[in-house]
Amino acid sequence: MLRSLVRLRSHFGNAHALSKVCPRSQHARYSTALADRRKFYQDVSISQGDGGIYEINLDRRKLKTPGGKLFTVPNEALAIAVATEWDAQRDTLKFYTMHLTTLCNTALDNPTQRNEDQMIGAALKFLETDTVCYRVDEPHALVELQKNEWDPVLHWIENRYNVTIGSSSNILGPEIPNATKDTFRQHLNSYNFWSLTGLEYVITQLKSVVLSMAMIDRHLNVEQAVLLSRLEEEYQIQSWGNVEWAHDYDMYELRARTAAGALFVHLSSESSTIKRKLLQD
Repeated sequence: MLRSLVRLRSHFGNAHALSKVCPRSQHARYSTALADRRKFYQDVSISQGDGGIYEINLDRRKLKTPGGKLFTVPNEALAIAVATEWDAQRDTLKFYTMHLTTLCNTALDNPTQRNEDQMIGAALKFLETDTVCYRVDEPHALVELQKNEWDPVLHWIENRYNVTIGSSSNILGPEIPNATKDTFRQHLNSYNFWSLTGLEYVITQLKSVVLSMAMIDRHLNVEQAVLLSRLEEEYQIQSWGNVEWAHDYDMYELRARTAAGALFVHLSSESSTIKRKLLQD
């Protein structure tokens, strides 16, 4: 799979580390700050609080959310991942690179005041406009590219969950059966609030429930999911060229956000404890 996209990737140049290239995101659900600020701490550590939750400590001060709540996470694995984001900051805090912290703030403060059912409903709404379900009817080369690259993932999802989704070149898209929505709703009911926060974030990045679920289920990796979500754009770039720095900038940003969202989903479901308690330089 993705053989056609391998050729498209020649436009990308060498990939840089995600932690070094994730620029300011316009899609962040809940930013930790409006602007950069100077680093005000030296040491980052985690500690276990009441009820088995974990806290992040900047020197001797406990981290808090933008809403003023104590910043707590449900398990040690996620605490270490968040603490790593803070530990990686240098002279200036670049909040727009701290995607896991942002997602935790969203889950803790819940600024839109939604419950699990509302979040599941919002996620399923994306299925009606899913990227891989909308097809073009010309040019022929793009029609074939979409068929060759999107159909295998779509068929995998349909077989994995025993549902019918389909695709269409009609402007209204395919009609998603109610049975399909019910199946996905039942599956998403197994997610906790934190995991749903991460999943919705990933779906928003990829504009696709199909690609998001395939990635969360480890059928696709982050790079594959991102490339497939940008299939038509990459085709146009191959045909007409691109502004090199802008294209790479957008690509790395989307990869960073998508990777963080997928990691957040998995870590939010993690219940094991990791022995190491402190992060050291």
